Amino acid sequence: MPETIELNVLRTTVQVDGHEASYLTVEQDGPIVLLLHGTYWSRVWLPVLGSLAEAGLRPIAVDLPGLGRSGGELTLETATVPALAEWVARFATALKLSGPVAVVGHDIGGAVAQHLLVHDRMEVPALALANSVTYDSWPVPGVARFRNPEVVAATTAEEVLTGRRLSVTTALAGAATEALIAEYLDPWTDARVRRSWMAMAGAADSRYTLDLVPALQQSTTPKLLIWGEDDGFQKVEYAERFAWEIPHTALVRIPDAGHIPMENAPDRIAGTLVEFFMR
Repeated sequence: MPETIELNVLRTTVQVDGHEASYLTVEQDGPIVLLLHGTYWSRVWLPVLGSLAEAGLRPIAVDLPGLGRSGGELTLETATVPALAEWVARFATALKLSGPVAVVGHDIGGAVAQHLLVHDRMEVPALALANSVTYDSWPVPGVARFRNPEVVAATTAEEVLTGRRLSVTTALAGAATEALIAEYLDPWTDARVRRSWMAMAGAADSRYTLDLVPALQQSTTPKLLIWGEDDGFQKVEYAERFAWEIPHTALVRIPDAGHIPMENAPDRIAGTLVEFFMR
């Protein structure tokens, strides 16, 4: 049953691969915008969903399998960028999303978004990336360590939660409060989600973005980068390089914002996305 999260924003589910895929949305007609998360969950998009809907868009922020509120569990095989892109395409089919679907990706979700565009898994008329992984900018050390099976086997639940708390606190930057941190951390109290997150970390590989660069350079699809300038995980220099090397790309820098700039400057980011997608 759909659950109201904020005014007009619902959390609901659809079956994908035999499991419930959870997503946030505003149920209305309008151009579809599919919002993807990375090593966090769909909560990163909540600050902008209402404004996107008010402008006439139909936002859909999905939790990848095994993460956030979605069912299932990721493995090293199903957590790769190509596998996640295939899952997103199946999610879109399950929702009967026909026609063009604009895509926005944050963190590793940005790699999935780039893959969807390049490999024509969906009709993507416009692509936006928010503090996304690009080139060889990832995995960052805190994620890369989980590529070692011995580290995964020796990691306790408390260590995962402690590491996630540090990451979330840093990513939220000036928006961090104890209540918001706790809200972001809630899914990781589930052992299945912790295992899925470690699988995503273990499958993180920069070749998945490096391999896309030649095709991105040939792409005429409009692209937008939105970047919190104070991001310590995905440096703004990578965004500057992407905007310089990839045609049809605009970069919007968000001052005094970290890795999750949607929490630091929701109105500006929502307005920027609306202008980009509605033009």
